[in-house]
Amino acid sequence: MEIALSKKFLCACTVQRSLVSSVGIMVLFLITASWFLVSSRSSIFPLSVKVAEDIQNTENTTKMGSGNHSDGRLILDARDIPFAESKKSRKAEAGFTSIPNSSYDKIRSGEDSNSSENSTKTVTERLDRRISIWAPASHNTSSHSSNSGKAKFGDCDLYHGKWIYDPTGPLYTNITCPVLTQSQNCQGNGRPDKDYENWRWKPDQCNIPRFDARKFLEMMKGKILAFIGDSVARNQMESMLCILWQVEAPRMRGNRRMHRWHFRSTSTTIVRIWSSWLVHKSAPRGIVRVHLDKPDEAFFEFLPMFDVVVLSSGHWFSKGSIYLLNGDIVGSQLKHSDRDQRNHINSMNAYNIAMETVLTAIATHPNYTGVTILRTYSPDHYNGGSCSSNAEPAKKLAGNGHTVTMHDKQVESFKEAVKKVSNGSKLRLMDITEVFGYRHDGHPGRYGNPDAKNLMGRHIGGRRQSEDCLHWCMPGPVDIWNEILFEILKREL
Repeated sequence: MEIALSKKFLCACTVQRSLVSSVGIMVLFLITASWFLVSSRSSIFPLSVKVAEDIQNTENTTKMGSGNHSDGRLILDARDIPFAESKKSRKAEAGFTSIPNSSYDKIRSGEDSNSSENSTKTVTERLDRRISIWAPASHNTSSHSSNSGKAKFGDCDLYHGKWIYDPTGPLYTNITCPVLTQSQNCQGNGRPDKDYENWRWKPDQCNIPRFDARKFLEMMKGKILAFIGDSVARNQMESMLCILWQVEAPRMRGNRRMHRWHFRSTSTTIVRIWSSWLVHKSAPRGIVRVHLDKPDEAFFEFLPMFDVVVLSSGHWFSKGSIYLLNGDIVGSQLKHSDRDQRNHINSMNAYNIAMETVLTAIATHPNYTGVTILRTYSPDHYNGGSCSSNAEPAKKLAGNGHTVTMHDKQVESFKEAVKKVSNGSKLRLMDITEVFGYRHDGHPGRYGNPDAKNLMGRHIGGRRQSEDCLHWCMPGPVDIWNEILFEILKREL
């Protein structure tokens, strides 16, 4: 009897052990299969939809002020990204956290240095000769062709020509680019027409080749290209990434200060740094103070690391803020501020001063020898607050005095800075303002919202749903910016 019970007990134990073993094998199989699927997905499409959503969800984390057009910075781990090495410095060894004291630090601390003197000399001298020198000059709104600082190649002026229809189609689609910001994903948001994707810019005297992503990466081998500025800078940077993504998926790392995408095949790095005004700002008591005579340390301390810098700014000068020179308030863009204070330096002249400060500081930075490209003011098309009815480029350029003045203030600052280049770097002007003044069809309009169809014509809180007539659909006209950029860099690198 005891022997029979023992045998039954042994059999039960054996069955139990078999079941445990089977379950363990099954769990191990599921873990292995899951790991394989995740690894396969990441190798094919390394930036997941979740990360793309994170980019969109963090657009407002670092903004100051309010507005319909937002931008922000993505919080990611930056510890293990390999950095490209340039000919002039060992960037990988220095990293982005060990940077020599920049001339901005010397300016801020009051130390004497040639670079700090040069970066603020013009501004302070003009201030001493009475602030009225910054009064707006008269401008010809019909043409920008007199700007001698434009990038010209031989006898070809890239900025005079016409828009031609190209049935070949765009360089990518909203499906093939995982880093496309949803508010610029016009097709994904329900825009019914697609012809706006197919227009190309044709200069009168030459052709701009279709962007060759592999050739671009080879040209930028071992180099860092930085897009610095506002949300329009992000717009252009994402366009560049979308184009390059068609031939290689980069590794992405970044933090609140800087986004970085690294292309392993050529050790090329694309960087974006948020700098709304390009000059230093502070916000005591919630009121933004813009220091017109100090470059923004958010990017200036990293400047020696970059081989190519593309600057974008201007639209934030329309937001509420106070302008300072040498620590003194000299103007503002506040609705309820004192009239004399508000008109002392207006937003357009503040922009003029700020751009000259930034460009001069770059042109005289002792450790920077790269190529700086100032992309001129990006035109908006808020025609009565709407741009959604436009389906093709305009036949005639509509007059916009504010856009023309902001453009001309940029060019004026650029010309002043070019005279002061002393560090072997290059300043180039990418003059897109007039060219893209015809592209009122290329903005998201109401299709900057994923729920565009349901919101069409709806009034919210007594106000009609706002449209985005500043940024650019992707794919769309903004891709041409990078084709022009490619043409400039072919001749400068």
